[in-house]
Amino acid sequence: MIQDGFLYLGLVIGIAGLIAYIEHSSDSKLFKFVPGIVLIYIVGAILKTSGVIGDSESIDNTYGTVRDAILPALILLMLINCDLRKLIKLGPKMLIGYFTAVFSIILGFTLVYLLFQGLYAPKTWQAFGALAGSWTGGSANMVIIQGILDVPENIFGYALVMDTINYSTWVMLMFWLVPFAAVFNRWVKADTSHLDEVSRELAAEQEEGDKKKTSFVHLMGLFSIGIFGSAVATKIGSMLPTYGDIVSGLTWTIFIVSVVGVLLAMTRVSKIPGSMDVANVLLYVVIALIASRADFTQLFQAPIYIVSGFLILAVHLLIMALAAKLFKLDLFTLGVSSLANIGGMASAPLLAGTYNRALIPIGVVMALAGSFLGTYFGLLVAQILSML
Repeated sequence: MIQDGFLYLGLVIGIAGLIAYIEHSSDSKLFKFVPGIVLIYIVGAILKTSGVIGDSESIDNTYGTVRDAILPALILLMLINCDLRKLIKLGPKMLIGYFTAVFSIILGFTLVYLLFQGLYAPKTWQAFGALAGSWTGGSANMVIIQGILDVPENIFGYALVMDTINYSTWVMLMFWLVPFAAVFNRWVKADTSHLDEVSRELAAEQEEGDKKKTSFVHLMGLFSIGIFGSAVATKIGSMLPTYGDIVSGLTWTIFIVSVVGVLLAMTRVSKIPGSMDVANVLLYVVIALIASRADFTQLFQAPIYIVSGFLILAVHLLIMALAAKLFKLDLFTLGVSSLANIGGMASAPLLAGTYNRALIPIGVVMALAGSFLGTYFGLLVAQILSML
């Protein structure tokens, strides 16, 4: 049994690194259905459940200190690429699609929680808030909200199960619908001329950025910006007032680094290559830390959560279809808006590229917008559910 904090930290980072290496070097189809993040969680939870990782003050202190230090750095580095001015270029229809997706997901969580509230484990509202952050932005938002709300690791495991099974099914559906785009667009009478023009502009910008190579100086600079920004924001956040379970010192810290990240995205700092790579390293470490505190003994309750996930997605599908007919939104706009929320950077650009390679930058911009806003939408869902 591991009781030493430094050995514990080395183990969880080693697991994260090993799985990340296997995920990116293996041709196995496993990772198409089970993302590396979920495998990290499974392995970490098994080590905790089996007693390999024990309970000690040293481990508790290491966990809290490291997680609280790198969470703000993660969100800051992730948002350096999120230039909101690019989102405005996409035009009103893409924005309508995006915010309709957000509304439908929030409504879905609210209705389903009301329906099955008596069947859930205690504090499920916190896990749903974290999952809503993922389904309106991406996995990083889920991790951030887990830290803000201090979601119990066991309950957080249910959210991860939903994020894997329900999300994977939804992504497959979105890709399956691509060949029917022309039929769908005729049905809703959609006009895609503006979308084609913007996609050409964004593709040119993306091609220029891809020519830059990441160097030691770039990585060192990004790491320094992330950690220094995290330290300053944490200090300021700890001095601001708290309100209930939602607005804490960590909430203020995340808000501060989010604003700083978006502002930096409009400066030359956004041109530094490698920010998403460094952010993903921190994301994998945080997931490994959270997993190491989980326990699989309550996993038998997972079926009700999986059913809940499909019902949430059903509400999302219905509202998106109604919006398409009302505002004449094309299938590309609907699909990318949906996956920019539910899939984030992992799938929105891929879906965009399936329609046309030139549309990939639009998927990237939409996903980055979700990365910025997802944390706040997730906290909104948590606040709503906590009052039910």
